[in-house]
Amino acid sequence: MKPAEPVVEVRDSIAAIPPADWNRLAGDDPLLRHEFLHALHETGCASAKTGWAPQFLILREAGAFAGAMPLYLKSHSYGEYVFDWAWADAYERHGHAYYPKLLSAVPFTPVTGNRLLADTPARRQRLADAALQLARETRVSSLHCLYPGSQQADDLCERGLVLRHGVQFHWRNDHYADFDGFLATFNHDKRKKIKQERRRVREAGIAFEWFSGPAITDALWVFFNRCYRETYRQHHSTPYLNLDFFRALGRGMPENLVLIIAMRDGKPIAASLNIHNGRRLCGRYWGALEYYPSLHFETCYYQVIEFCIANGIEVFEGGAQGEHKIARGLLPVETHSAHWLAHPQFAAAIEEFLQRETRGVAIYLDELNERTPFKQTASPPGDAQ
Repeated sequence: MKPAEPVVEVRDSIAAIPPADWNRLAGDDPLLRHEFLHALHETGCASAKTGWAPQFLILREAGAFAGAMPLYLKSHSYGEYVFDWAWADAYERHGHAYYPKLLSAVPFTPVTGNRLLADTPARRQRLADAALQLARETRVSSLHCLYPGSQQADDLCERGLVLRHGVQFHWRNDHYADFDGFLATFNHDKRKKIKQERRRVREAGIAFEWFSGPAITDALWVFFNRCYRETYRQHHSTPYLNLDFFRALGRGMPENLVLIIAMRDGKPIAASLNIHNGRRLCGRYWGALEYYPSLHFETCYYQVIEFCIANGIEVFEGGAQGEHKIARGLLPVETHSAHWLAHPQFAAAIEEFLQRETRGVAIYLDELNERTPFKQTASPPGDAQ
């Protein structure tokens, strides 16, 4: 008998997808794990009501799971960190609807990773083609894939999407023995500034504790949620996540979490939540209930770098934006997104815009790399990679 043709299915819920099958395809990326995505959906953070309607693609071969793609029908552009508001505005000014659109991403998570979850080029191609077919069939304005790795960005370009470039700031572990060894690679002025910032925090009577796995108690989640919401309140914004989501993470993937707590006089005052797989750590959320100079830098960068050094973690990704991270040893790296627009004239105009933007990003990267805090005689961490 002739073997059955591969089939791509559209699922509107990850709950019906067996976790073992999904996680086998996701590999060791904790932000793509079934537990992480399911936590976003079951707690209402990413749902049809909040403008994130799941349209996950599942590739089956002979009935078995052979590939997958996290995909959402979006009714807005919040929580993406690759900004297309100007594109949406241009559509609307010309009498066209930009929303809904299709988006392949991890909600609220500007971290590079696989989006075409398959182990062969042919399977990745089939997933990309299926996403384009779904975009055409549902008559959405566009299809977007955010933060794919370089190879997958190229795969998507081969299927007709256009590439957009961005910049983030990452720290690399150059086999440092401790934080002082890391600081020894800095030039005098930058090293002095970091020491001053750390001293201010110590002199304020603030100490830190790291909590991982089951050591993150429910009381700590309640405290962290207060810190997280306070950050949004200070910026006059609405938080995307909720306490139920953080609790679900703690239940579902505790081995991937580290919560850094700032304590003053035995009382917790600030916290940062980081997610890792033992090799790569992503700084995700932070907040403070009290203000102290340099507390943000200590909680979100210096303590995290110390944790990475102590645990042999190779890369710390500091999240979207923030040129101030360069002075703390996080260096600029290029990120990608891929885009397809249904309207031919708009597609041509945006492709021309992206060509100009790409040249600007390249110049910007060159300028940032001239501002390295490291000694001129030393190679930047990871430079040989």
